[in-house]
Amino acid sequence: MTLHLLRSPSRPAKLASLAVVALRRPYSSATVSPLSFDLHEAPRGEEKGTPIIFMHGLFGSKKNNRTMSKVLARDLGRNVYALDMRNHGDSPRHERHDYAIMADDVARFMDEHKLEDTTLIGHSMGAKTAMAFALNYPSRIQNIVAVDNAPIDSPLLRSFGQYVQGMKKIEQAGVTRLSEADEILKDYEEEIIRQFLLGNLYRPANEKTQKFKFSLKTLAASLGHLGDFPYRNPDEVRFEKPALFVRGTQSPYIPDEAIPLIGRFFPRFRLVDIDSGHWVIAEKPELFRQAVVEFLGQDKEN
Repeated sequence: MTLHLLRSPSRPAKLASLAVVALRRPYSSATVSPLSFDLHEAPRGEEKGTPIIFMHGLFGSKKNNRTMSKVLARDLGRNVYALDMRNHGDSPRHERHDYAIMADDVARFMDEHKLEDTTLIGHSMGAKTAMAFALNYPSRIQNIVAVDNAPIDSPLLRSFGQYVQGMKKIEQAGVTRLSEADEILKDYEEEIIRQFLLGNLYRPANEKTQKFKFSLKTLAASLGHLGDFPYRNPDEVRFEKPALFVRGTQSPYIPDEAIPLIGRFFPRFRLVDIDSGHWVIAEKPELFRQAVVEFLGQDKEN
């Protein structure tokens, strides 16, 4: 695990154009979604700080972050709310699926549960949601932890499209057992990714076949723009509080070329490199835990 404050460019990325900016605005209760969540409470008598909101990535759910949420609640003495983002898990389905509206969903969640001065932690899709929230609602949070994503327009890896193909085949096959679904996905992904995706399967009441617990149609249609970032101009909007960016060094999602732009949007950012692929939390959970605990501990001292 390596801590950096700045790095020189070496990996290419499509940086966001500086021509347009998504201006800060309040959300409309008519368009946002209530979110399902699990609450992982700090040990009784050891509550030391404000809550943490934990957001999963594309095709994930609150279950993905269950173990890490419990660990962080224990180590930091802070309650952790693990969310199901819209169109995922037990949260409602909507045709619209982009970062601006997902940030608004989180704002509504905070209103409903009377949460302020929180920490936002997000992986991948959840990371860009945390960044979008920080830039639109900076006064409502203390800091963010963005895991393996950056405030740039960067197309999703082709593997996400392959995941969709495999999951569509599973639904079309009408599988009744997890082993059948795993056999289909073997043609598309390695075991760690198969376990992640198949964790979303469930059997609805009074049905024999297994279904995915997210809106596959909506998410598949959103792949083309989920690599985009809604903010364009760091001269007009920035988050002046601490931000931790955790990068998987085997992943392309935080290229060196993007780091100066990260610093313009998030001038108090820190960068931690972890020797892993995109699925940092699953691949290197202890190194991730150490990075987050150290960052949040130092931020509290400052």
